[in-house]
Amino acid sequence: MPNPESPADPTQDSPEENDAARRRRRAQFLRDLAEARELRDRVQPRRAKAARLRHAMRMRTFRW
Repeated sequence: MPNPESPADPTQDSPEENDAARRRRRAQFLRDLAEARELRDRVQPRRAKAARLRHAMRMRTFRW
């Protein structure tokens, strides 16, 4: 059974370190997601254009 007070357990770090690590992982994920989206847009320009048009239509018809 693992020791709950083990310093090697990443869940036992201080809240600031956990929060900073979570923000770092989230930032990396969002960078990877944006990179994948750009690659997909380059590879499939017609689909990217259709997605842009759909998004523009959604934004035009959105009510505050």
